[in-house]
Amino acid sequence: MAKTATRGRRKAPARGKSKARSSGGGLLPWAVIGIAAIGGIVAHDHWKSIQPMLARPSTPITRDTAEPRPVVRKDAPPKQVALAAPTSKVAVPQPQPLPLPPAAIPTPMIQPIKAVPPPASAAVSQTGTVAFGYCGQGAHINCVGDGGVFWYKGEKIVIADMASPVVDQARCDGERRVAFAAKSRLLALLNAGPFTMNAAGKAEPSGAPRVISRDGRSFGAQLINEGLARKPGAAGSAWCA
Repeated sequence: MAKTATRGRRKAPARGKSKARSSGGGLLPWAVIGIAAIGGIVAHDHWKSIQPMLARPSTPITRDTAEPRPVVRKDAPPKQVALAAPTSKVAVPQPQPLPLPPAAIPTPMIQPIKAVPPPASAAVSQTGTVAFGYCGQGAHINCVGDGGVFWYKGEKIVIADMASPVVDQARCDGERRVAFAAKSRLLALLNAGPFTMNAAGKAEPSGAPRVISRDGRSFGAQLINEGLARKPGAAGSAWCA
């Protein structure tokens, strides 16, 4: 019975503490509400002076725990950054191919040059067997022009080993008579039978030079002996003496 009485006595103070705690805890909210109401009344009375303060932007609060910036010393020499030098690529020598021997150059064979004989004249040695007449106004085929010129098969022939007067170029009557006589004599010699013509030079516009002969006797020599012609280059004034 004594133990139970002591237990009852000890519990009595505990109940008083709980009441005090419950009474204190119930007044705190009312105190906060009262303070807030008073603050609202004061803010309403002084709103004009409080409004500009609320409109200012709030400055950011810097952290004290930000990383510290390194202090740069003025007397400290600048840091020298060593630049890495560009490394040059070492060229690896490539094995060179062995030089090939030069190819043999074929040498052309020298062909012997054959001597080409000069073209023979059209009438180096030719025998004539046609009938002749005097040249007129038509085409000259086989005819006698003067004492030293005639046409044979359309080619003009000049007797090379004599010179006789020309009818159209006579300077006197005596020269004209000799020219007619030489022309008639040449026509007779040509029509007397076959004759031989030997080339005496290159053909020219004035005619092809030939030596006319029969049985080895020149027509030019015969006309000279008969006084109807003269040797080439001799003076011709004797025809008009």
